[in-house]
Amino acid sequence: MSRIAVLGSGAWGTALALSLSSKPENEITLWSHRAEAAALLEKERENQRFLPGFPFPDALQITADDSMVANADILVCVVPSEFVRPTLARLLPHMRDGQILVSASKGIEDHSFLRMTEVMAECAVDAGLMLSIGTLSGPSFAQEVAAQMPTAITVAFSDPAVATQVQRAFSSASLRLYTNEDVIGVELGGALKNVIAIAAGVLAGLGLGSNSAAGLITRGIAEITRLSVAAGGRRETLAGLSGLGDLVLTCTGSLSRNRAVGFELGRGRKLVEILAGLDGKVAEGVRTTRAALGLARKLGVEMPITEQMGLILNEGKDPQAAIRDLMQRPGRHEEE
Repeated sequence: MSRIAVLGSGAWGTALALSLSSKPENEITLWSHRAEAAALLEKERENQRFLPGFPFPDALQITADDSMVANADILVCVVPSEFVRPTLARLLPHMRDGQILVSASKGIEDHSFLRMTEVMAECAVDAGLMLSIGTLSGPSFAQEVAAQMPTAITVAFSDPAVATQVQRAFSSASLRLYTNEDVIGVELGGALKNVIAIAAGVLAGLGLGSNSAAGLITRGIAEITRLSVAAGGRRETLAGLSGLGDLVLTCTGSLSRNRAVGFELGRGRKLVEILAGLDGKVAEGVRTTRAALGLARKLGVEMPITEQMGLILNEGKDPQAAIRDLMQRPGRHEEE
């Protein structure tokens, strides 16, 4: 039996909890950071705000009790990236040595430019705890995972034995996990694809057709790969599920919040208005764009698509002008 705590009761956290609960040998707890939110989930036995239409099985436990993390063998962090550090600061006093901590939060921390597993490792060291820390990523819309549609994702730990343990605990008839040791590549692929997905939405909002979308996805994965390799990741990882697979899904799928934000930007709406309409849901690419550019400057990596997205998101640049500037960049060899 695996005792698993899912930290974060948004759409993705709820979907993972539901998927994990499909295995009777698992004991699953879904943790919410607010007591009133946990009470509502327990009362309705469904996440009507973020993932309606998927009733909770009887065995799924709901809590806002921080001390419950001490009982888990595996903890899955699914809170938005900006809340990973404060969430861990709150929960680490209740954790113990030897636990497995899996990041399913896709983003890069502002100002520090740290990946989520790096944030987690830093917090664990400060708390004096020895944890096995890795990441979970890949093409996986929450609604489809909750509906038990076939989904394949990647789990990455530097220790292959830990990755295999998580793989066995999480894999089910509808969720297939592949293991990887490249935590950096898997994590950056999952974070950076959200930036390119906003750009894909901009193209769609401008009505620029399929040629532009295909070109963007292709050059997007080249850009993601450059930064990931410079950070220490492996090029081949970005050709896999957590790189190209997640990028294609998020750039083309109708359930992508990041693409939806870009689509509205392309139609001429203001970012503040678009984000307000998300009703508490998070489009991670908005925040990740700024952090990705900071990491790129630190590592000396050129990211032209991300740079133009930063100008659109943070400085209000006209999307048409951003596309024009990308198209008029000096000619390059494709493999540069």
